Amino acid sequence: MSETPRPLAELLRRVEQVGEEVAQLRRALSRRDRLLTGLAYALRAAAAAALGYYGALAVGLTQGFWAAITAISVTQASYAEVSHSSRDQFIGAIIGGVVGIAAAALVHNQFPAYALALVVGLTLCWMLDLGAAGRVAGVTVTIVMLVPHEGTFLQFALFRLGEVVLGAVAALLVTRLSAPIERRLLGPTGLPGDHS
Repeated sequence: MSETPRPLAELLRRVEQVGEEVAQLRRALSRRDRLLTGLAYALRAAAAAALGYYGALAVGLTQGFWAAITAISVTQASYAEVSHSSRDQFIGAIIGGVVGIAAAALVHNQFPAYALALVVGLTLCWMLDLGAAGRVAGVTVTIVMLVPHEGTFLQFALFRLGEVVLGAVAALLVTRLSAPIERRLLGPTGLPGDHS
């Protein structure tokens, strides 16, 4: 027997309610816990950004800042969260890159083509049940189509994808390596929300 689908408005209301509950839990943390959580997060993000940046430069990518930005944006409290966020970054970059390249190839340097590509990329992610990847797809379309660059759109998009992968891998590695250290320093449960 299949479950009757819930109306969209009810599902969206429930998602908003869960988000509010998470925000309330975070606000309930003591100042000390917020300080420790924030400091641990900042150190992980900084280490991941540095690793992503220098990793990109080491493999010959000249715009390592994209890897650093990705590393910062996917760094979360737990390895599972970083893994999901990294997946969204990767898929969003692929979808945004493909859509951006296709739009740029069909209609070069026209803003309406960019706007349409943005709508297509975001909608495609939502259709694939990857709404969070949609933000990255939109950013990638914007970068591919609006940021001045040398070389072809394909080359630029592939470099961007490589930088996203390096940044995500850096965040995963730093989070995995830092979890035992954080648990040791902060106690047996580690940081609030850390289930790695």
